[in-house]
Amino acid sequence: MTDSTPRRVRVRAPELVGKGGWLNTGDKQYTLADLRGRIVLLDFWTFCCINCLHVLDELRELEERHADTVVVIGVHSPKFVHEAEHAAVVDAVERYGVAHPVLDDPELATWKQYAVRAWPTLVVIDPEGYVVAQHAGEGHVHAIERLVTELEAEHGAKGTLRRGDGPYVAPEPQPTALRFPGKALVLPSGNFLVSDTTRHQLVELEADGESVVRRIGSGERGFTDGPAGTAAFSEPQGLALLDEGAVVVADTVNHALRRLDLATGEVTTLAGTGRQWWQGSPTSGPAREVDLSSPWDVALFGGRVWIAMAGVHQLWAYDPVERTVAVTAGTTNEGLVDGPGAEAWFAQPSGLAATADRLWVADSETSALRWVEPDGSVHTAVGTGLFDFGHRDGAAEQALLQHPLGVTALPDGSVAVSDTYNHALRRYDPATGEVTTLATDLREPSDAVLVGDDLVVVESARHRLTRLRLPEEAVQVASVAHRTQRAATEVAPGRLELDVIFQAPAGQKLDERYGPSTRLLVSATPPELLLSGEGAGTDLSRVLELDPRLTEGVLHVSAMAASCDDDEANEYPACHVHQQDWGVPVRLAQGGADRLPLVLAGLDDQASLDDQTP
Repeated sequence: MTDSTPRRVRVRAPELVGKGGWLNTGDKQYTLADLRGRIVLLDFWTFCCINCLHVLDELRELEERHADTVVVIGVHSPKFVHEAEHAAVVDAVERYGVAHPVLDDPELATWKQYAVRAWPTLVVIDPEGYVVAQHAGEGHVHAIERLVTELEAEHGAKGTLRRGDGPYVAPEPQPTALRFPGKALVLPSGNFLVSDTTRHQLVELEADGESVVRRIGSGERGFTDGPAGTAAFSEPQGLALLDEGAVVVADTVNHALRRLDLATGEVTTLAGTGRQWWQGSPTSGPAREVDLSSPWDVALFGGRVWIAMAGVHQLWAYDPVERTVAVTAGTTNEGLVDGPGAEAWFAQPSGLAATADRLWVADSETSALRWVEPDGSVHTAVGTGLFDFGHRDGAAEQALLQHPLGVTALPDGSVAVSDTYNHALRRYDPATGEVTTLATDLREPSDAVLVGDDLVVVESARHRLTRLRLPEEAVQVASVAHRTQRAATEVAPGRLELDVIFQAPAGQKLDERYGPSTRLLVSATPPELLLSGEGAGTDLSRVLELDPRLTEGVLHVSAMAASCDDDEANEYPACHVHQQDWGVPVRLAQGGADRLPLVLAGLDDQASLDDQTP
């Protein structure tokens, strides 16, 4: 008899271990043995990471369609020090509507066991407890769903599939007026408008910052225009006055800009299609026809609405007269590079504030404060890159922030920074080049607005607005500095083979109808780490030459692959883009590895596997 079961490499899945324990399970602790018979999808994520938030959204439909066979488990693996706090993980799980069990792994124990190198990474475990696929980055859910369907059939036939309810237990809803608010705006009336992000609404509050005047939005996640009671948002964030009678809203998870008519409460769509922007999509054009990617904040600057496009590490702008959108700064590469707008790099820009001659930017993943000149050039006031962060005042060139989400222009020309993961409000003064601390003991401040001599801060994780008098003197704070906690990979100095693993999903092939279907971009921090091998190309494998005079650094690798349905009879095959950025800390040492494999999709067949079956 011929066995038609798909034959694939299988690796015994390591146990799930996390010092923080399990969330969303009704306090029950789980092992892989408890999940035997189910298809388990591990989602390695951290709540600062916009790509991780994209994947959470991508997974929702798969979870619903395969609820009786698939158990999704989020393995929370922190980048920032704040993300290792258990209470912060609890908040994040509620904030982003995570409707599956989460293992809190503050020490990256399970991350290391699964040899994960990037956020997000998805790992599929079959009902018998073997790893059968690994995917890094976004855009893989279609491939995972195809694999899930195959596993359901295969293990259903073998009798090894166990259907039923999963281990998810929903938390109790909390009766607060706001729930993880994101941004705030002072309206012409003197009232506040707040994006009530987790409840998918906008809330107008009286000038006291507490009394609710009205709610805009149904409160259900959706993308619907119409009156205040039926319009729908999905995790809205940034707000800006378009004119005296209208507000523009960054509707983040809908990848759209919306317009609120303040008089009527009517909501309409200004820009975006509801679809997420991918490499190769248009970067300018009629606003309602161009895809956006997680717009996080908005500000009126130079007659246009500038957009912090966190999902693609860029700034865009909406022209309210022409009703068009276009990229204004950023290359989509993630990092901290100044210069002309077309050459600058950002990393999840999440806060904007405009003055007459500057657009200030809170660039969250580089823990940086940046600004844009009217000529479009980009500059950095505070921050050094993706891997250094902390709480340190003093001269701006050595000061440190930790994942700031908001920035507010002050009357004296300085700016206040909502230093989110430091639970602080900081101040940068361009006149002196000094950074000070205005307030501490806040809880994940994400924005602040000026009201007279006061700053009203959005204390996101305390679900409220908090009024602070602008202090005459800075608060004294003990300095701390951190680097990312990920262990460096030991590599040999000199020749290093970089190998990005990509296997097209079953039933698909690389899409080469219009030229190469893959792209690889490599750079390093510091740049002198790479003697050769930097730059862009189309081959997913490349030989790098590392300078033996250096002892450590970071390799920045960006990879993309496009695959389409492999069906000659189909004139219009469905196509998908798979992409991921890696920042790989490396330590140069004799005897280190001479090959660096990074899995975009599939399994590395050159890896040494302790437990492997055909």
